[in-house]
Amino acid sequence: MTTPPSSPSSASARETTEGTVYTVTGGDWDEVVQSAAKADDERIVVNMGPQHPSTHGVLRLILEIDGETVTEARCGIGYLHTGIEKNLEFRNWTQGTTFVTRMDYLTPFFNETAYCLGVEKLLGITEQIPDRASIIRVMLMELNRLSSHLVCVATGGMELGATTIMIYGFRDRELILDAFELITGLRMNHAFIRPGGLAQDLPPGAMDKLGELLKTMRKNLPEYDKLATGNPIFKARMQDVGYLDLTGCMALGATGPVLRSAGLPHDLRKTDPYCGYETYDFEVPTADTCDSYGRFLIRLEEMRQSLDIVEQCLERLKKPGEVMVADKKIAWPAQLAIGADGLGNSLDHIKKIMGTSMEALIHHFKLVTEGFRVPAGQAYAAVESPKGELGAHVVSDGGTRPYRVHFRDPSFTNLQAMAAMCEGGQIADVIVAVASLDPVMGGVDR
Repeated sequence: MTTPPSSPSSASARETTEGTVYTVTGGDWDEVVQSAAKADDERIVVNMGPQHPSTHGVLRLILEIDGETVTEARCGIGYLHTGIEKNLEFRNWTQGTTFVTRMDYLTPFFNETAYCLGVEKLLGITEQIPDRASIIRVMLMELNRLSSHLVCVATGGMELGATTIMIYGFRDRELILDAFELITGLRMNHAFIRPGGLAQDLPPGAMDKLGELLKTMRKNLPEYDKLATGNPIFKARMQDVGYLDLTGCMALGATGPVLRSAGLPHDLRKTDPYCGYETYDFEVPTADTCDSYGRFLIRLEEMRQSLDIVEQCLERLKKPGEVMVADKKIAWPAQLAIGADGLGNSLDHIKKIMGTSMEALIHHFKLVTEGFRVPAGQAYAAVESPKGELGAHVVSDGGTRPYRVHFRDPSFTNLQAMAAMCEGGQIADVIVAVASLDPVMGGVDR
């Protein structure tokens, strides 16, 4: 039911099943009606999401459309907010990995590595991280790059109606998640990379399993080329859609495949290497198309490069070594080994600290209950995630918990480009443009 204005020019009332309805004319109302009639268009505002299947989670797109053309586009975020950054302030430094791994849930190893590199900078132990730990970190990140790109290609294809690509993408991702489960015990949300190194070394049989995985992936990757790369329907749907040139990328802070599709070979693994990436042989693929099709081709090529890096990692891992920093006041868990009871406790280590060294027992107790102290200061560490630059700004006040941890998530930054990509295009092309950004709302709404 609407109520009448205080002084209308004229108002007639009629009773309906919903109550009294007033029809108001004259005054401002006439002006509104006349201006709407003069506009002679069909502009309406629609919501795409936050439950829309092609918005990669709970992204809300507010679109003003004129017929089928998008005249204005805006993002609405915050529907998945978890408070992860705030929660980190109430847990010790090692427990923080359990939170950060859940941010961008498709790239957990990148979240963990960026955070741990920041903590290690503050501790001043960057150079003390064992080589084997860094090699395993690189290997896990590159496998994670593969699994993330496979989801992007699979879901992007599904949104275009290419269901075969979706089935292939999730088929191959499942193989990589099986490898993750073998190594860390979990398919996602691993908390495996810890400040100072790793939770544990590779389990028996992991090297053979990873070798088989490489062979399978090298056999399967060409299928994506056959299905999509030269497919005229696929190309027509992707080319010149979601256009963003280099100037736009630089102005909006876009990184990753979006930036490289504009021709700039910017990759932190090359420009600001970490974890020993400068010692690996790989290329940074680029395109000059500035569109969704170019981003698709870049991701395909990046998957091939990641396989090359993983192969180099497996060669280096043939030599044994430690996977956690030597300082026992930081290294946790200490001498982890999964016994017959299924628990991660090394009986030899427990016997030693319980029976021979009271000091070791005290340190272990304090390390597990309180955590280690990190010198006061701040550090920024960035890694090249599958979506772009993922940075962790870590601040310590000298305690056993972070004072503040803030992440520069690439999905959050890249979503700024959505309006520039979509305005002036068709509604159907919004789906293609957003898919080419590959946003994950867990990272955006952290």
